[in-house]
Amino acid sequence: MKILVTGGRGNVGTPLVKELRDRGNDVWTIDIVHSHEPQHARVDVGEYRQLHEYLKGSPLFDMVYAAAGEFGRHNGEMAFEQVWRTNAVGTKNMLMLQRDYGYKMVSFSSSEIYGDYRGTMYESVPLDYPLRQLNDYAISKWASELQVLNDSERYNLENVRVRLFNSYGPGEYYNEYRSVIARFCYYALHYLPYTVHLGHTRSFSYIDDTVNALANIATVFVPGDVYNIGDETQYSIKDVSEMIHKECGTGGSLVHYEDKEELTTTGKVINNHQAKTRLGYKQSVTLEEGIKRTVAWMSKVYGK
Repeated sequence: MKILVTGGRGNVGTPLVKELRDRGNDVWTIDIVHSHEPQHARVDVGEYRQLHEYLKGSPLFDMVYAAAGEFGRHNGEMAFEQVWRTNAVGTKNMLMLQRDYGYKMVSFSSSEIYGDYRGTMYESVPLDYPLRQLNDYAISKWASELQVLNDSERYNLENVRVRLFNSYGPGEYYNEYRSVIARFCYYALHYLPYTVHLGHTRSFSYIDDTVNALANIATVFVPGDVYNIGDETQYSIKDVSEMIHKECGTGGSLVHYEDKEELTTTGKVINNHQAKTRLGYKQSVTLEEGIKRTVAWMSKVYGK
């Protein structure tokens, strides 16, 4: 199968590309960064002209994994123009070109779209209950999903949506907008102080488990499907921080505790039955082992 992965140099896109190639697919990538790889091009999905020129000069793709995206609540506040241009406009660009090129598409969303919902997060919840997304990142992702729903129905396009729940692991380089595990590991390794907000819980998914489920979509693609991809076990952010300090041998004296953080979800209780039964999702790496691997990788990358 000939597959395009947008955001193919990102922390999810990179291992996804490897997994798809290992399964015998002909995989091409685009991203906003350059690469020496022959089947990669520097293309910004938020720019329609760039996408159009790329697709016009490329082989016809059977499927597109639309993994390109701007991540994180704080990123949505500080760089909201880029977040909206990549997440919402980028999705619309891919949908418009899908009409011409006919590829199947997997659209990447986030658990953040569940907003202030306090119950178990089934995939149907956002259309069944009035939700309030709590930040620009979450709103941009839900807007993208609505575009996929509307255009799929209007133009008979074949799309699947995936909502990732806190994927983490080796390959995620530090910046202040990265996942909580990547940031805490970096801070602990560098003996930097940071804040933990109490009262928040999350489920996590090691990157290999996430990617395996994503790659399975290529062989079990059903238009209209939507999947929560993540493990059901809940951990407090405080417990995650303590696991990381235990692995790094740094203790918890660097951590400052505050009450819950505003404008972000308190907890995310996932139902992942569809991902388990249709995509074969399972947790093969525990959080403790995943943190150990992440710390080991970061120690090597940053020389700590």
